[in-house]
Amino acid sequence: MKFVQIIDFETERLDEMEQIFEEAGRRFAGRSGGPRQRMLLKDRDNPLRYLALIEFDSFEEAMRNSNDPETSRMAERVGALCIGERVYTNCDLVDQRELA
Repeated sequence: MKFVQIIDFETERLDEMEQIFEEAGRRFAGRSGGPRQRMLLKDRDNPLRYLALIEFDSFEEAMRNSNDPETSRMAERVGALCIGERVYTNCDLVDQRELA
């Protein structure tokens, strides 16, 4: 079952954060076990709040990725750009479809 981690955070330094996400995307490209898709949402009511949705093939793949030292370094860099604490929500993907 696919797995999605939602990271809820606030930042005034989105450009720097996006650079880190891009670096990570290049690092994971074509690699087994890394994230398959990323979506970044901006809260319309709070311009500093964002939600990052990261999709993995499975919970197990996400946990292997989470234990990778490179992922830990990236998380530290991202955390330094955040205002306050990040909130993580772990979800199993039950349904996904395009609506016409």
